[in-house]
Amino acid sequence: MENADGRTFAGRLIAWQREAGRHDLPWQRLRDPYPIWLSEIMLQQTQVAAVIPYFQRFVDRFPDIRSLAAAGEDEVLALWSGLGYYARARNLHRAAQQVVERHGGEFPRAFAHIADLPGIGRSTAGAIAVFAFGARHAILDGNVKRVLARCFGIAGYPGERRTAEQLWTCAEALLPLQDIEAYTQGLMDLGATLCVRRPRCEVCPMQQVCVARREGRTDELPASRPRKPVPERATVMLVLQRGSEVLLEKRPAPGIWGGLWSFPEAQSREQAEELSRLRFGAVAEQAGTLPDVRHGFTHFALTISPAVLRVTRLEPRASAPAHVWLTLDDAIGAAVPAPVRRILRSLRGRSETDLP
Repeated sequence: MENADGRTFAGRLIAWQREAGRHDLPWQRLRDPYPIWLSEIMLQQTQVAAVIPYFQRFVDRFPDIRSLAAAGEDEVLALWSGLGYYARARNLHRAAQQVVERHGGEFPRAFAHIADLPGIGRSTAGAIAVFAFGARHAILDGNVKRVLARCFGIAGYPGERRTAEQLWTCAEALLPLQDIEAYTQGLMDLGATLCVRRPRCEVCPMQQVCVARREGRTDELPASRPRKPVPERATVMLVLQRGSEVLLEKRPAPGIWGGLWSFPEAQSREQAEELSRLRFGAVAEQAGTLPDVRHGFTHFALTISPAVLRVTRLEPRASAPAHVWLTLDDAIGAAVPAPVRRILRSLRGRSETDLP
């Protein structure tokens, strides 16, 4: 799209990216699709600063697709623990296995084959194709939606189908014939550093042509998600101690924290005590209290009340669910959700305080 002064949106963006964009991210200047794919999955709904240490640990442990495909799910989830949105990690693992099984361990070049892998949508497939293979495809992540909505005055909530279609049409129309990598990186950089919630319009390369700036609409574009009350949920987690060990059980996948190790859940503290006996054969007694833990999800807020019980007698159970007994240090280092790790650390802190 050409502006009034004859310069294209893409041309402005490419020039700005080369001068002021980000050039030192650990997955940049590579043509290996593996780290590019990994970074794009980690960057879904997560900021760059949070991703970098996880990315570095991941590639140190799994330097290529085959090593990731051969790993156990527990190890993959343990390395991912704390980054959130754990379905991304499970899909990443499954996708690596599919690349080995269907493509001989070589990451596919065709856009359709990339988009067919678990956890990869249209925008992520476009970004991988651009950065790994120099292909000409559009992207439309959250930051890019904000840039395009403001620059071209596209109203409506981007999560609604009609608005999303408008944004995709715009994104496709803007693609340059050359310098696609610099252009795509520029979109990402602009949305992450300047065209943020409180935009830095005074240093933006699009300030002269941006509809939202010209019309004073930067606060209203893009439109926010229609507000709904955030539902509140509560659960009791059974924190069962046997000497220096605690019990964790594996959560089913799919679902919240699917595939991770967690404390068993109950509806009340009384039910937690009954649960310890019926499911795990543990006769237990109350062993003090720990503070409640609050954890926010995308669509609800969760309050976790730990029910701390100490095992006095353990009876064998033929049909107990998948569970393990781990020391506190081992449990903290396992593939556990962030709020469970917080409870474990509180428990360790209390245990250290109780030492003579």
